[in-house]
Amino acid sequence: MNLHLYGKTAVVTGASKGIGLAIAQALVGEGANVVTGSRQVSSELKDLADGAAVHPVAVDLTTPEGPAALVDAAVTTYGALDILVNNVGGVRPRPDGFLSVTDDEWAASFTINFLSAVRTTRAALPHLLERGAGSIVTVCSVNATLPDPLVIDYSAAKGALLNFSKSLSKEVGGRGIRVNTISPGPVSTDLWLGADGVASVLSQANSRSPSEIAASAAAGSVTGRFTAPAEVAALVLLLTSDRAENVTGADFLIDGGLTTSL
Repeated sequence: MNLHLYGKTAVVTGASKGIGLAIAQALVGEGANVVTGSRQVSSELKDLADGAAVHPVAVDLTTPEGPAALVDAAVTTYGALDILVNNVGGVRPRPDGFLSVTDDEWAASFTINFLSAVRTTRAALPHLLERGAGSIVTVCSVNATLPDPLVIDYSAAKGALLNFSKSLSKEVGGRGIRVNTISPGPVSTDLWLGADGVASVLSQANSRSPSEIAASAAAGSVTGRFTAPAEVAALVLLLTSDRAENVTGADFLIDGGLTTSL
């Protein structure tokens, strides 16, 4: 299927590894120009940029000026903007409960999981509106609708992100801009499986090993496994393409059946 993404310009945040890197790789595979934003330019990003239309930008997206600098770099490099993928995020389990979460930790969680997407969208939207077409896809989380006290601040931030995206879709849908979200369950990335990932942090709080915790999380889904980053990326490709040109204001679960409600 031709997704008609060749020559389109996309910005992808949080693209140094994991889901963001997989999204950048998938867009490059479809012939898109890709500008990535991350604190560090990883070796994987450098390899991707070698011989491909990829422009990595080292930027802190938790700062007020970082998102606008990233969008400016995209427009300066490629002359236009067609696609925004808000992917940057982070989570820290709270095994000691709600009372252990400080104001600074709440602010940090909302900044990286909510405000970074709001600010990047605010910077990108005028360019999309000028063209009268475009797609914004935001990687949210099942925790937006499955609140979990172990990630209470993350769940709240992702809930706000889902609400923001739905509201924005109503404002700009009639002007040619589609706004959708993807809500993954556990994904096989460092966020879950890395040395400082969810499984490792929870392991330190109880007697189970990280592998046991990860296996338990996977067993909670119907498929019995984590989602692969490339599977999230494939869904992003469809939503950013004109094959889904009448899809907006929608949230797409990719959680192996973890969510049992309608």
